[in-house]
Amino acid sequence: MNMEFERKLAIPAEVKEEFPVTGKVSKIVEKKRAELKAIFEGRMDKLLLIIGPCSADNEDAVLDYMNRLAKVQEKVADKIFMVPRIYTNKPRTTGDGYKGMLHQPDPNQKPDLYKGLIACRHMHMRAIEETGFIFADEMLYPDNYQYLDDLLGYVAVGARSVENQEHRLVSSGIEVPVGMKNPTSGDYAVMMNAIHAAQHKHTFIYRGWEVHSEGNPDTHAILRGSTNKHGNNQQNYHYEDLIRLCDAYDERDLKNPACIIDTNHSNSKKNPFEQPRIVMDVLNSCAHNDRIKNIVKGFMIESYIEDGAQKIGEGCYGKSITDPCLGWEKSEKLIYDIAEKL
Repeated sequence: MNMEFERKLAIPAEVKEEFPVTGKVSKIVEKKRAELKAIFEGRMDKLLLIIGPCSADNEDAVLDYMNRLAKVQEKVADKIFMVPRIYTNKPRTTGDGYKGMLHQPDPNQKPDLYKGLIACRHMHMRAIEETGFIFADEMLYPDNYQYLDDLLGYVAVGARSVENQEHRLVSSGIEVPVGMKNPTSGDYAVMMNAIHAAQHKHTFIYRGWEVHSEGNPDTHAILRGSTNKHGNNQQNYHYEDLIRLCDAYDERDLKNPACIIDTNHSNSKKNPFEQPRIVMDVLNSCAHNDRIKNIVKGFMIESYIEDGAQKIGEGCYGKSITDPCLGWEKSEKLIYDIAEKL
């Protein structure tokens, strides 16, 4: 093979033994997972916000942001349930660029995946301990899910991974809600097929084992917009798009029909300052049509301490080094505006 085998990484059980969760963390995870499951299964009427940085590149800045968010959560707890983003795996369109803390625990240093695994686990545990939240992460490598499976509250499968067989089958064995994004082409059928696959039982190979999954009834759709053949962004959060998704669910025998609206990426044309407007547009659609209200469970919002984005090495604390984000003041206002509208 045209590759160099650097070293064999520790298996998940070894990493968990070296860095075990505390009793406090386990209790938080159990309680919050039950509440989140109730939202997706229609037993709790709170709006879900999966909000946070595009990528979790700096532990101190991420924890600063999360502690600020925890104070806001307390004030809107009767209407909003937050599962913040701690995204440690980043898919890249061309393969170039920062691939997340898993690859580079220090963005200014060369990749070190073992240190990255430890850094990801440490940050998730610290964040749960300090804030009382459970967190969302993207499943870039299905093999890596077990390193965090005792900590995560929510898993997203990205637009470039949603057609992958392994992502679909591993999702069928995950015990927390999994969001399947529409592919970059915007094809709903691809997304719906992924949801169908993940909601059913399978036998497959995972980490060198023959395994049997039970199916994940809380697998659902994430609408993130698309790119057409001319390279132009196309939105899919509008009223007609949401009705179309309701119809797509009606045509299939799927459990717990649900969707999350990704307010950035192609829906905002990567302009983070459009996110508040998009949220309000969708909430208006929910108010107008009960089918939409029942299916839209919440929003995915890219938000950090500072507005916008920067290049690696520029050194602005709390500013994204991947996609541009909505800064803290605008994010805080948006959360309160959402709560007022509900």
